Amino acid sequence: MLMHELTMPGFVQQRRQVEAAILPIGVMEQHGPHLPLGLDAMHALALAQAAAAIEPCFVLPPLFYGICRSTANHPGTIGISGDALRAVLHDIGQGVWSQGIRCLCLLTGHAGGTHQSALIEAGERLLTSTGLQVATVCVLDLLAEARPILQCPGDSHAGEVETSLAMHLWPGLVQGSAAEEYPSFPRFRLVRDKRAHWPGGVWGDPTKASAEKGRLILEAEAKALAALVAELLAAAQEGA
Repeated sequence: MLMHELTMPGFVQQRRQVEAAILPIGVMEQHGPHLPLGLDAMHALALAQAAAAIEPCFVLPPLFYGICRSTANHPGTIGISGDALRAVLHDIGQGVWSQGIRCLCLLTGHAGGTHQSALIEAGERLLTSTGLQVATVCVLDLLAEARPILQCPGDSHAGEVETSLAMHLWPGLVQGSAAEEYPSFPRFRLVRDKRAHWPGGVWGDPTKASAEKGRLILEAEAKALAALVAELLAAAQEGA
């Protein structure tokens, strides 16, 4: 259930039965020439709602800002620092714990490595500052059951997966398509002009996308995320 739509008495009533929450997290960044800038948070929110329909939990309002490193030079990208992200996540976690929620899943629709590391660091801090059961997970880690239907094994950003999801969930926001592309960043060397190594902002092949694939992807992700929430709840009951 969407926590921001509950009244105060409604939250108190639901809290008697619901002990877990999902925080959808994304970033404001380019998603090729054809997908909306806020897709990562939009995806995480839609997925959290689908999982909550399977395993009841609170769905917190999404966080639309995170760490954008590889896309920093592209139009529309607005990132925040790692310090800011870790601080916000910790404060939200503290608030969740103070409201009687026992489990928190930090669900990111953005797969950037630096961004995900910040989530893990914030989660680890919450383990020591609260009694929460905490999980951090990226949407790409929940795709195991959907892999057989995917045609692009290296897909990661604005490609087959995300374009399919957008075609299924927000078809009116998909502005055409884009060509297959992959970034060409040096293996170890950091670069200032990141757009020169990733001009189109696509990592994969959007031409392989379809609305039906998007439906199947979301179903597979939701099933896996619901299982993770159930695992958190079981750990909380065991006092692990």
